[in-house]
This record gives sequence, C-alpha cells and structure tokens, in this order.
Amino acid sequence: MNFTLSSKSIASLKADCLVVAVPENGDWPATTQEVDEALDGLLRQLNKSGDITGKNGNCLLIPVAGQPWPRVLVVGTGPDEERSPTNFRKAVAAAVGQIKDGAAGHVAIALTDTPTTGDDQAQSEANRLSLIGRTLEEQLYTFNAYKSGKPPVRKLKKVTVQASAATKVLKSAFELGLATGRGMNFTRDLGNTPPNVCHPSWLAQQAEKLAKEHDTIKTEILDEKQMKKLGMNTLLAVSAGSAQPARLIVMEYRGGKAKDKPYVLVGKGITFDTGGISLKPGEGMDEMKYDMGGSASVFGAMQVLAETNAKINVVAVIAAAENMPSGDATRPGDIVTSMSGQTVEILNTDAEGRLVLCDALTYVKRFNPEVVIDLATLTGACIIALGHHASGLLSNDDDLANELLASGERACDRAWRLPLWDEYQSQLDSNFADMQNIGGRPAGTITAACFLSRFTKEYRWAHLDIAGTAWHSGKAKGSSGRPVPLLVDYLMSHADQ
Repeated sequence: MNFTLSSKSIASLKADCLVVAVPENGDWPATTQEVDEALDGLLRQLNKSGDITGKNGNCLLIPVAGQPWPRVLVVGTGPDEERSPTNFRKAVAAAVGQIKDGAAGHVAIALTDTPTTGDDQAQSEANRLSLIGRTLEEQLYTFNAYKSGKPPVRKLKKVTVQASAATKVLKSAFELGLATGRGMNFTRDLGNTPPNVCHPSWLAQQAEKLAKEHDTIKTEILDEKQMKKLGMNTLLAVSAGSAQPARLIVMEYRGGKAKDKPYVLVGKGITFDTGGISLKPGEGMDEMKYDMGGSASVFGAMQVLAETNAKINVVAVIAAAENMPSGDATRPGDIVTSMSGQTVEILNTDAEGRLVLCDALTYVKRFNPEVVIDLATLTGACIIALGHHASGLLSNDDDLANELLASGERACDRAWRLPLWDEYQSQLDSNFADMQNIGGRPAGTITAACFLSRFTKEYRWAHLDIAGTAWHSGKAKGSSGRPVPLLVDYLMSHADQ
C-alpha cells in the first residue's frame, strides 16, 4: 500500500474517492465547506434531509460529477465537545472500513482539520496525522497465511492524506503513526500464528530475523543449558513438561548515546498455556496461543524504534516457554529456587507467567536500567476488574506510573493503575518457601504484581497486565496489537528529538 502526505488544495487533489468529515454539531471543517461549495451545497442539503447525520462513525458514500474525485465519503465525527482523540480515531476507522474493500484504487483523506478535544493547538494536527497513519495500517490488516485459497485482491492501492503543510514535523508525525501501525500488525502476526508454529525457538528466530533487517538491533538467544547455569529455575520449571525447549531472547536497540541507560522491556512469552498439571478447561483453550501477547508487543515496539531510528537505548528481554502437562512437568507443591535466590512454592502451575517473568526481571539488572517495564497476559482477574478496555498498571514508582498513564491517554491505548500496597504481600506467604506463586482469588491481579515486585527492588519498575487487551475473542477473534501504541508513545517521549 502506498501512503503519502499532501498539502495540495482539495480542488487539485485527484483521487477516486475523497473522505471528508461532518460533525454532529459545531462548525464544519474548512475542507468540508470547500467540498460543499464545489458541489453547490449538496452536503448541506443531505445534512438537512437527515441523510448525513454527523453521528460518530456514520458514513455516506456520494457519487459526484465534474470533480477531481468521482466519489465523496462523508464520515460523521460526533459533537465537537465529545471528539476526544479516541472518538476521532473511531471515525477514521469507520471511514477506512468503508473504503478498504470498495471500488476506489486511490483514496484521499481530508480529516486533519477536524478539531479534537484536549489537544495542544501546536501539536493537534500532528497528533491527528499520527492517529490517521496508525489507524490506516490497523484497519487494512489481514492475516491469511494459513488459508489455502488465494486472498481477495483489493482495488485500493494508494491513500493520500491531506495536511495543511508538508512540514518536517507533520511528515514525521504521519510516518510515526504508520510505523506504529506496522508495529502493531507485526505483533498481531506473531499472536495470530498457530502454536504448532509459534513456539519458543520460532520466536527466537523472529528476533534473529529482526536483527538481520535492522543494524541497530543486536540479538542474543540463551538456551536451557545457559539458563540453568544462571539459576533460572522458575522459568525452567514452566517449560519442564514441554517437548519445546525454553528460550531467553535478548534484543538490544542502541539508538541513543553510549552513556545513556537503557529502557528495558520484559515480555511474557508463553507460546501456549495449557495450565500444566493445573489443567485449564478445554473450552476456549485455543486462545492460549495469545499468552505470548506481552512478548509480541515487545517485538512490535522494537520494530517501530528501528524503523524510525529513535534516539534512545532500549533492551528487550523475552522469557519464552510452553506450559504443558507431562510426566516431566512441574507439580503443584514443588519448590524451586529462582535466579534471585528466593524460593517459590508452586501451588498452581497455571500461574506460570510470573514464574518466567521473575527470572527475567532478575536477569535485566545487569543492564543497569533507567526503568523496567514488563508486559504480560498475566491474570484473568484483570479482565474481571477492567474488562477489555484498559490494561492494568502497577508500579513501584509514581512518576513512571503517571507517565505510562499519560502515554496511554495520548495513544488511545489506555491503562488504569491498581494499588501495590504492602498489605497484599501477606497473601503470598508460604509455610515451606519464601513465597508461594498464588495469593488466592481476592485481588488476583494485585497479588500477581506483588509477586513480581519482590524481584524488582533495585530499579524503577512498572507492570502492565494486558490479559484483557492483547486479543479479541468471538467473531473478531485475533490479536489486537496492544499495547504497542502506549509503549511507543512512552519511549518516544524519552527519545532525543
């Protein structure tokens, strides 16, 4: 797909279809008024008759004659006072949904002069261009790798997005949005790949491939023998029942100054989770291929950094394993010694994510990190608490937590902070080891983070529980690509401009 940015006027912008916005109330954007004048007031007439409502996401395709665009797609953008960046993105998504499989081979989008709430005026157009770029890539995504028939060929080949000027700032914003969308789609590809293909060694191969494609990324893969030597026994306890060996994947992106401390991302990479001996119910177990969503998001973020040559140092560590039941599998009641030297009584083998993460969180101390952020589809309790709209956020540092929350708001990829109070730690008390790996049903998301916090005392750390946001169930089943936008916004906010 060819994406371009243009500062040409509407009258000179040639395309098979032109997309413009109409609000539910408030002033019409200048581009829409210009189109209405060119059409002798047709849009106003249709608005008055009720054919164009302006309701957010409502679309109407209008054939026109005598213009450089034979079709006009009008998308409603809702009331001015309710047009948050999130609602604006919904309108863009609705418009792209209408055009992606239509008859137009070249579509021009004129939506950047539609105002959004909460924007700094100096950055508002740049923010909208970034959202448009990301949404284009998201909405045009398909995953047909394992279907035997040939995928349908789209007529749409080119999208031109109109901007007020072709400045470096606006171009960079649009390109970052496109790169973020591509990073999300890389994450979705990894998540949607079936578990008989996507196992720990295959994930390691994807990291090596990423390093070959980008000189700024260096990859190292640790095998089980090396992990055993390091004392990563909790991670190895998870993979013990599987024929697929575990891998610790380390990717280093060095785009900043040599002396700058790296920002460290740690991803849970359980490529399939049966629950182990604590076997999960069979219904819906196929979705446990998405239990590597944290690692997939880390991959997506690293690709965005490399594509945009971001001036920041980032280290990604992925703890990849498969959790299976067998005669060699870890049993409930087993006690293992983590890399940190702390002992863990494993009462439930389905609470395996924290076991692979705790050794990875100990391992990353060697990088002298600026901050550490781990991402994991960790607890079903997070879905009960927050549903599928927000990721759960817990942290030992208020400033880091607030920055991540702000990034989630800007990127329309929200998180919500939960407490990490000492009062919850007692739920992990064990009669036989330093701690047990579950804290009971109450506050399950919090006690899981409490477990991880015992391995992160030497640096600033945040945990993102993405169990409710990493994938969609039902008819729209598939990886969501979240929280790549949140991660990219946060990392870019700390990159040298």
